[in-house]
Amino acid sequence: MQGAWFDSTVAWIGTHPWAAGLVVFLIAFGDALIVVGIAIPALPLLFAVGTLIGLGHLNGPYALAAAALGAVCGDGLSFWIGRRYGPGLRQRWPFSRYPALLAQGERVFRRQGTLAILIARFVGPIRPFVPAIAGMLHMPVRRYLPMSLLAGVLWAASFLAPGWLFGAAYEAVAAVADKLALVLAALVAALALAWALVLYTWRWFAAHADDLLARLLRWSRAHPRLGRYAEALVDPRRPESPALLLLIVCLFAVAWLWAWFSASLLLRGGPTLLDHDVHAFMFALRNPLADRLMAALAAIGSVPVLGLPALAATAWLLWRRRWQAAAHWVAAIVVGLLLTLGLDALVDMPRPPTAVAGFGFPSVAVTMTAVVFGFFAVLIAREYPGRQRVWPYLLAGIATALVGFARLYLGAHWLSDILGGVLLGVAWLLVLGIAYRRHSARGFLMRPLAWTFYLSFLAAALWYAPRTSEATLARFAPPPPARVLAEAQWRRDGLHDRHAFDLEIAGPLDVLRRRLQAQGWQVQPAADWLATIGLLDDAIPLARQPVLPRALDAHPEALLLRRPGPAPDRLEVLRIWPAPARLASGTPLWVARYEAMQARRHLGLLTLWQPLAPHPPLPPALAAWAADPGPGLVVRTASAPAAVSPAPAPR
Repeated sequence: MQGAWFDSTVAWIGTHPWAAGLVVFLIAFGDALIVVGIAIPALPLLFAVGTLIGLGHLNGPYALAAAALGAVCGDGLSFWIGRRYGPGLRQRWPFSRYPALLAQGERVFRRQGTLAILIARFVGPIRPFVPAIAGMLHMPVRRYLPMSLLAGVLWAASFLAPGWLFGAAYEAVAAVADKLALVLAALVAALALAWALVLYTWRWFAAHADDLLARLLRWSRAHPRLGRYAEALVDPRRPESPALLLLIVCLFAVAWLWAWFSASLLLRGGPTLLDHDVHAFMFALRNPLADRLMAALAAIGSVPVLGLPALAATAWLLWRRRWQAAAHWVAAIVVGLLLTLGLDALVDMPRPPTAVAGFGFPSVAVTMTAVVFGFFAVLIAREYPGRQRVWPYLLAGIATALVGFARLYLGAHWLSDILGGVLLGVAWLLVLGIAYRRHSARGFLMRPLAWTFYLSFLAAALWYAPRTSEATLARFAPPPPARVLAEAQWRRDGLHDRHAFDLEIAGPLDVLRRRLQAQGWQVQPAADWLATIGLLDDAIPLARQPVLPRALDAHPEALLLRRPGPAPDRLEVLRIWPAPARLASGTPLWVARYEAMQARRHLGLLTLWQPLAPHPPLPPALAAWAADPGPGLVVRTASAPAAVSPAPAPR
């Protein structure tokens, strides 16, 4: 997370567009400067600058020139530093603190030659070091400078382009996504966090395994009584020792975190303030398109989706007579499930208001996803060569993050339930992983087993998730509004809600639909993901292009009506939602918002219906209907009390 200075910098750039060129120059200059460049977050800053360009707040060629010039000048200073100090640069502070980056930069330069100046511009940590290496090795300036100019221009364009496109397409993104953009961004952030935790933990242990083994051996010789148990677990003569050591250290860390986390929750007696904040944030992001996506992702942790690949893997292991692997695999799943269900029954944790029975601490679905995918990674990872061994663990992290995020979004769990499930699942698979790796040194052909497991999982997920999405969403429908109004009070004063509604309607929804259809309105079915993807199809006429759904307090439209506007590219839309309050009489209460919309083409790809600004008043025909809606309906407008039609005369 960037600090307040990051937000202040971006805001200042937006309000001082011409002076901002100096800031853009300094960002690129600092990013290119040896050592300093490690601490400069150039990518997010230049993405923000590019967004301002796309929105029209900053001149694009001007910002591009400032960024390219800053990169070239920063590289030039690094080149001069390397040329000035030569090989002695490695012994000078602060350069001596980064011997690995200097060595890596030198390897790239010796391997690629002049081309390394261009390549290193796009290679993370070594970016500010390669120009210094070029100067240290006395690369001729006439060869260095043209390549540095080319690298600076390409780098500036590449780093500004994503934000530039995003800013230019902002209206399209907002129209398509609304809150969906925030949901997808949060999901990507959760997946990136899971990916980084798994990958960098693995890499750190891969780089330090030998040193940790040596320290453990020294400790075991200094403490012979306890050391003999450590030597029994980790024998330096066995090739499995580094992997065992990784599992043991992770087990100690995860077990400590699990104990501290669980004890904190039990002492508190309920969810934390962060749990409530995250739940409220997710509830505010609820929208129809994201609801369907998250309902499908939540199915990953269900019994059918996890059960089919588990049974398929068990059958393969038994067929191949891998008795020990099969026994550990079955124990991982069965004991993990019993352990989670037992804790769920023992720990009395208040549930979120959107959760139903069966959802508690820890999350069974998250725990079992971590156990099933995690222990399968333990089974097959050692059969991969070298760095490829991390891939099964990365897949386990991604699957667990998907399930956890989806259930957090739907309101099935508190954040504490998700974190507790992850920690418990990881702790149990580490225990069993150590036992399996300690006693099983026999390898087997991994690829058929991996294909069996992952293809079975995909088949189960693709078959099961679409068939259960509606039932899942029904289970996690938002609770009814807590506010209750007397009907006479509502007729006189209205809802007084924070949202601005054009109409407030009391009466049955089917009666409301028929009356509006009689006025020329047509009902549009709720647009799903297939309809949204269809927006890319130019062959679909405007009259059939769907209006994308919106949510009110996590409720999708109960009714979405449309009718043609005064021009072919205009449309009138009436969105009707359940009201954020109830009538004491039990009469259904609805709210409606009228929108005049225009079809707009974005980036040559999407044709979208977007509301015209400012918000238009009710058209005369709709206002006249609201004043006399017919029997069975009571209608209030924003500027008038409820209009009540007389009851029909008895026959």
